[in-house]
Amino acid sequence: MIKKSILTSLILFTFVISHFAQSDWEDLFNEKDLNNWQKLNGTAEFVIRGDEIVGISAYGTPNTFLATKKNYQDFILEYEIKVDAELNSGVQIRSNSIPEYRNGKVHGYQVEFDPSPRSWTAGIYDEQRRGWLYNLECNPKAKAAFKKDEWNKIRVEAVGNNIRTWLNGVPAADLIDDRTESGFIALQVHSIYNEDETGREVKFKNIRIITENLNYHLSPLTNEIPQISYLKNDLTEREINEGWKLLWDGKTTTGWKGAKLDEFPTAGWSIEDGTLKVADGGGLESENGGDIITVKKYSNFELSVDFKYTEGANSGIKYFVDAGLNKGSGSSIGCEYQILDDKKHKDALMGTDGNRTLASLYDLIPADASFYSPNESTKKRVNNYEWNRAKIVVDGNKVEHYLNGINVVQYERSTQTWRALVARSKYNKWPNFGELESGNILLQDHGFVVYFKNIKIKELE
Repeated sequence: MIKKSILTSLILFTFVISHFAQSDWEDLFNEKDLNNWQKLNGTAEFVIRGDEIVGISAYGTPNTFLATKKNYQDFILEYEIKVDAELNSGVQIRSNSIPEYRNGKVHGYQVEFDPSPRSWTAGIYDEQRRGWLYNLECNPKAKAAFKKDEWNKIRVEAVGNNIRTWLNGVPAADLIDDRTESGFIALQVHSIYNEDETGREVKFKNIRIITENLNYHLSPLTNEIPQISYLKNDLTEREINEGWKLLWDGKTTTGWKGAKLDEFPTAGWSIEDGTLKVADGGGLESENGGDIITVKKYSNFELSVDFKYTEGANSGIKYFVDAGLNKGSGSSIGCEYQILDDKKHKDALMGTDGNRTLASLYDLIPADASFYSPNESTKKRVNNYEWNRAKIVVDGNKVEHYLNGINVVQYERSTQTWRALVARSKYNKWPNFGELESGNILLQDHGFVVYFKNIKIKELE
């Protein structure tokens, strides 16, 4: 009798917990009408078919959104989505439409639905603002989880500044960002550019949300996939645990000095609202404040830097810098991640095969995302005159450049191929160029206004 009583109690307890868990869910679609939703921006249709909301593509209209009339802050959202071939879609979260911002354009975080070979479904895009925040090139398992021409289930957990997504149960994105705290949820019918795509459909069902008792329902925190943070000059708890350190604190010049000075330059550089600004110097290389370098030298590392260039600007991030070389005029010598306005600066047309353009290994190897990610539709994803993210990874002699999360350059130092490249470049007069075991990291003063922030580094073993 005792055992039977215990079993009965366990069954009852399990039932209560299960009922409690299910009762926290709220359906966002009642399968009858769209009274709790409103259409924004475009004129594409949304219709009800049984338990589905169906968006129908229309030619000659911008993106169309079906948005909840209610705003949400912290929540867990689940839904299923299916899209006709060649049609892109997504679900907006914490998004807004206000007259003061681009005449009411819907803007905010979008959980992408991407049936193309690129397969970035459940990645996070910032609609009408910064573009891609978390693509899936860093997460091949999530890319492989996509089911073409089938229903896909997506889960979103948005709590505080952390937004995490899952695709068919596979962790997809882990974003840290504090740009927007709350907003509506919206279903997207993407604009189309060919009239013969008219009538293609995107379908949504089982759309439900939790806003109460979130701690009970949240998925455990893991290090299974990369975490990408956009906090300004700050580190997340996970980044600290993984060994990341701020290379610039956002407030002082600690840890930096002039490349040809014993202290930080007294002119040419300024700190403004958490950004490090290079002053206008008429385009003259290192003639105003001059380059700045880290006091410490680095060998194996992962470096992340957010930068913003102005119209026609030229600058760069150098590594393996030997500040003892080139005591004369001009910049200090090292391998350079080029920062350039490719559309407006003449240097983009110089060099060989574009090897002086943005994110290239300056004068040596051109940046080309499509070479390393064959499904990429463009060589570079660039936010002109807005913030971009550079990442440089050095593992021994192997080096990679990334621009906004996409690998654009790979090479290996100290090889026959490397030395042949150097021999044909402007660096051929510097013995053993690029082959230092360690060196300073440098931000370049090329006489143009350029901004830097979120400079952080993780040293590798």
